[in-house]
Amino acid sequence: MPVSFTRRQMLAGTSGLAAATVLSPLVVIRANATPGPGELRMVAAPANPAGGAQRIFLLQGNPLGGPITTIMSEDGAPVPEKRLEEGERRVLRLMHFNDMHNHMTDMHESRGDTHRMAQMVKLVKEAKAAARPNETVLFLSGGDDHTGSIFDELTGWSEEEFVVDAGYAAASAAGVDVAVLGNHEFDRGTAQLKLGIDRNAEFPVLSANVHGSAHLERDRDYAPAAVIEADGLRVGVIGLTTAVDTRVGMDSDPNMAVASPVEAASNLYKAVEAVSDVVVILSHCGYGKDMHRSGKAGAMREIGEGDFAIAEAIGPMAQKPVVLVGGHSHTELNTDGLNPDNMVSGVLLTQARANGAFLGDISMSLAAGQGREQWFSNVALHTIKRRDERVSEGEDGYHDIEHDDDYDAAFEAEVMAPMIAALDTKLAEIIGEVAGDAPISTEETLATRYTGETAIANFMNDTLVKRSETFPGGRVDFALFNATGLAKGVDTGPLSFREWFDVMPYADQVEIATLTGAQIRDMLTSNARRVLRPEEVEGTNLSAFVSRGLLHFSSEIRYTAVLGASAAEARATDITLNGRPVDEVLDKEFTMAFNTYIMLGGFSEAWNDKPIGGGVAGGVPGYDVRGLPFDNTGLVYRNELIAAIREMGTVSRATGADLDGRFQVIA
Repeated sequence: MPVSFTRRQMLAGTSGLAAATVLSPLVVIRANATPGPGELRMVAAPANPAGGAQRIFLLQGNPLGGPITTIMSEDGAPVPEKRLEEGERRVLRLMHFNDMHNHMTDMHESRGDTHRMAQMVKLVKEAKAAARPNETVLFLSGGDDHTGSIFDELTGWSEEEFVVDAGYAAASAAGVDVAVLGNHEFDRGTAQLKLGIDRNAEFPVLSANVHGSAHLERDRDYAPAAVIEADGLRVGVIGLTTAVDTRVGMDSDPNMAVASPVEAASNLYKAVEAVSDVVVILSHCGYGKDMHRSGKAGAMREIGEGDFAIAEAIGPMAQKPVVLVGGHSHTELNTDGLNPDNMVSGVLLTQARANGAFLGDISMSLAAGQGREQWFSNVALHTIKRRDERVSEGEDGYHDIEHDDDYDAAFEAEVMAPMIAALDTKLAEIIGEVAGDAPISTEETLATRYTGETAIANFMNDTLVKRSETFPGGRVDFALFNATGLAKGVDTGPLSFREWFDVMPYADQVEIATLTGAQIRDMLTSNARRVLRPEEVEGTNLSAFVSRGLLHFSSEIRYTAVLGASAAEARATDITLNGRPVDEVLDKEFTMAFNTYIMLGGFSEAWNDKPIGGGVAGGVPGYDVRGLPFDNTGLVYRNELIAAIREMGTVSRATGADLDGRFQVIA
């Protein structure tokens, strides 16, 4: 494969860096000095040879200890603050995507393959070829380059299983100049993420507010910020990661944490601006602030310190052009040009939805002495076309779908095809058969997953309980799975590995909790308050995320959710556990299989004592599962179900893919 699978040591630094920048007052610091409080070190790093940057400097140090006032070089040679020459005008074109989730190539048996990244490569190459002498084109990733497609399987769960980090390998070959760490980068643990960075990321990865990891070291594996030099222009880039939805508290890296993105950005901004002509904030924190509904959210969800809060903090201190390229919330912004609502405190906010749906495009006209005046030229989204070989020339929609001249065929052949070949056996493997009587289609799954009992969830939970007979600790009493983790259903007929992967694409392991009947009763009461109520259904996009944390349980947990007049009044009644009324077993201990996401508190889905979101009114606190004693099995939730399907052969009503009345909802 032409893409290098061994990453150069970009963070090691090079000698002879003739670029020290010191904010007023002027201070010269000796070469290779360790940055102290309020200081960052500017270290040269190799630029992606396929990208648009000629040189990259990483800004190393601690951005969380207070405002950065000094930037020093390796050799101590001072340079003035960066300014364009008087009368000089430059154009910076930033092309960007976010939340690719490994959808570089979407493969479909009847529609054909959609070459999403290869379409972007073609557009970026065309932009670079058409660039004027004073124009610079850079290519950026807004994070979440992992988790969501079959390519995840090439990353594996250990060094022995690691084949390639498909997301980073593709982005490197595509010419990405810099990326931010998104929350899903951490799904398979920081040790696997480090492997991907080391072996496949030919560009810097940034985050100013991730810290404390045992495996991923700031200034070695990632940096808080970077300065890109391209055609004489200096572009400062600050990376920020959401503090709401990143997996922290995992046994494999218990001290990793994510600090306030607003604090980190505020500490860094003035220093980065001083060494740059323009500043880009790569924010994988989400569009909005606090609670917000956009993008992948079918209802209100917790954003925390999102892009609005970051822009409100940065805008008043900025003197040079600054743009925020967002991610995380899967929001489509500025589709038809600049929307004035996306200028917050003078900071342009933009985002390109997710899964390779769009390529973002920002053109900035910069001139010396104009500060932030007259700096913005154009913002747009380029639609990435979907393949559909069933549509013939002359039929409606033919010109709106992907054809061979829409993508870079060489990129697809040289970069993506070898990775697809590595997956071919696993992708195509038929793991079982779906019987025609099983009510587990995508339509049925999406219609019920937030409103009540769901057949495919019943099958998954009951199958895992049976499968647990092979676990080291023996059979568990119950199992659960969250509604938002059910991405789709399956159709009648042969069932492939890939089709089941698409049902549950997230990277979860099996965690075993020990809890009492009283604790299960309280969980079920909290769950009743999360049901999408009948009066809410019509105004909700059921195919999107309704992030209120509704759980589905295995068959030996049976109950009725009485919704009452409001979510706060909802309650669970007629609860039986293993056939006994819950009041008879309040003190009895049971074991329950959780997926990792819920074990860690569900983040914005509030199994952590925070108010239930997703449109639930009244600030109703969610039940906190984080204090339960858990045992990590080391087993992958999805893989255990696939193994069970292989053994049973057929997914049908007889094998558990059915409705049995375990979860009743009374309005």
